[in-house]
Amino acid sequence: MMEIITGVERRRRWSLEEKLRIVAETGQPGIGIAEIARRYEISRGLLWNWRSQVRRGVLRPESPPVFLPVRTMREPANGNGAGHAEPASAKGPEQEPDGKIEITLPDGTSVKVGHDVGLVTLRRVMSVLRR
Repeated sequence: MMEIITGVERRRRWSLEEKLRIVAETGQPGIGIAEIARRYEISRGLLWNWRSQVRRGVLRPESPPVFLPVRTMREPANGNGAGHAEPASAKGPEQEPDGKIEITLPDGTSVKVGHDVGLVTLRRVMSVLRR
């Protein structure tokens, strides 16, 4: 078989789902890496690279967003964090918020963030905590 390429060959862009599907095929018994690479017209080296990325956790399906219940809490009056904070609705009139939020994960991990923390930074922190 001979393939003649006329013009400039362009790189193909593989979606995350396509890469994961192709890598999953390599786990099927009786099918070799070379056969799968030929089927999708990719190099064996690229396929090995994708498999390695999957094993290391670099190439993985994106987690769907999860919504958790939220409960707002007030800081204790003494401000040192000692004592039990009451829900905001249990106290009297609303006070001016200080621009901070506290995120407590189901495992008890707690993250306090100020209003100046960007979304990208918060996503990085939360993705590390989920591992």
